[in-house]
Amino acid sequence: MAERPGSRHHSLYKLMGSPPWKEAFRQGCLERMRNSRDRLLSKYRQAGGSMSGGAQNTLLVQEVMEEEWNALQSVESWPQAWAQLEEPMDLAVLEEIQQELIDQEQSIISEYEKSLQFDEQCLSVMLAEWEANPLICPVCTKYNLRIAGGLVVCQCGLYIQSHSAEVTEQKLRTCLEDSVNEHSAHCPHTPEFSVTEGTEEKSCLLMSCLACDTWAVIL
Repeated sequence: MAERPGSRHHSLYKLMGSPPWKEAFRQGCLERMRNSRDRLLSKYRQAGGSMSGGAQNTLLVQEVMEEEWNALQSVESWPQAWAQLEEPMDLAVLEEIQQELIDQEQSIISEYEKSLQFDEQCLSVMLAEWEANPLICPVCTKYNLRIAGGLVVCQCGLYIQSHSAEVTEQKLRTCLEDSVNEHSAHCPHTPEFSVTEGTEEKSCLLMSCLACDTWAVIL
């Protein structure tokens, strides 16, 4: 006979037992949710970065509860522990744990959204500085770049001999802005800039992002 919808969740309600089991299950679920942060955020991004409230619209809560329940049944002491369970059990016990997991899930997502907002603000500030001031070094973001005869230098130690002697401040500024904007079109995180130290080839200015695992040669 086919299992009725929701029966797996209902079995959790029926079989859970005394307060010690409640606390063991609760702590296991909370720890499992913390350790599943990457999986949760991946689901959140796949959902388009938005979700409605309510238990029925959570991303990982039900999975975490079922995984932890299955883990409890697999421990060596399970036969003895099973005998200690009380039946039936008040649904309020699991609903309380479920609500804690919902709160934790929303807290993780809120922290992630704040991180994205901070990255967006940093990106806006960086682009605004490039547009309003002499070209700021993208590596140290502190000193102005000096460009002459195809040589790009900065007080921070940046020293790049361009492959083209025709590079100018405006051309480099445009290249940096285009690269950053192109990256931000598919990734909300702020990229980093660095200089490769080649022995056989000339040094290059690189833009990279650990979040989306991409890189590009700027100069």
